[in-house]
Amino acid sequence: MQPTVLNAFTVDVEDYFQVSSFERVVVRSQWGEFESRVVANTQRLLDLLGSRGVRGTFFILGWVADRFPQLLRDIHAAGHELACHSYWHRLVYDQTADEFRSDLRRAKQAIEDAAGCPVTAYRAPSFSITRRSLWALEILVEEGFTLDSSVFPTRHDRYGIPGAEARLHRLQTPAGPIWEFPLAIRSLGPWQLPVSGGGYFRLYPFAWTRWSLAGLNHMGRPFSFYVHPWEVDPQQPRIAGASRLSRFRHYVNLGTTESKLDRLLASFRFGTMAEVLAEQAHVPDAIAPERAGMAALAQ
Repeated sequence: MQPTVLNAFTVDVEDYFQVSSFERVVVRSQWGEFESRVVANTQRLLDLLGSRGVRGTFFILGWVADRFPQLLRDIHAAGHELACHSYWHRLVYDQTADEFRSDLRRAKQAIEDAAGCPVTAYRAPSFSITRRSLWALEILVEEGFTLDSSVFPTRHDRYGIPGAEARLHRLQTPAGPIWEFPLAIRSLGPWQLPVSGGGYFRLYPFAWTRWSLAGLNHMGRPFSFYVHPWEVDPQQPRIAGASRLSRFRHYVNLGTTESKLDRLLASFRFGTMAEVLAEQAHVPDAIAPERAGMAALAQ
């Protein structure tokens, strides 16, 4: 049977040295001194998606947009959706509201200037919209964003809102509504297991990921899958000084990511976040009932 539910394939476009796991040993003012591999690695993903006829949503770091505008034009020309992933990849809850707004505006402007298209979707670095930073959703609305994909309904030492709505839904903020497309989880008894991509995809056996995601589609629910360009680059330079846990999370099974992605693309229907939202809007009961504002997340 052919897959029927359209899911979102997303790429968080950042370089290997810009990840949160390494921010204690890589100073942002020194980013320009590292060998950049983001263009070549993103092109590898574009080629892979092109070979499968898949369009996706690319959450771009503003820093990358300023330095490699042609990359954004290539992504846009290939039919993909461009979205915002902040400028400096700072965790949202480590910023003040004013700092967050300033970073957001700078990133949005850099992406729109480079690609010549509007940007209305956002994903926080390391999914860092948590109960400590729900105020960011109101700022997103005020700055013209209509969709967020930052909430991870699970437990993690850096992110997560356990018990949050796991389905695509519209959330009310004091500034107005915003669509929230959470990262995918699969319930297993009392546990909410992340199955959305990234390090989980590299660590889990492919059969487990496919079974978990297929279960969501069987319930009529689309999922959002994510990957980073550096995850298809096992030859990337190693970062010295990071903790053992950070190195494990970043480097585990890099050599198998690309082949597993190809199998994933062959197993499910994928499109952009905008396409998923448009399709689900016409499916009865597909979208979760509107939550009673951000207070529902804060509980």
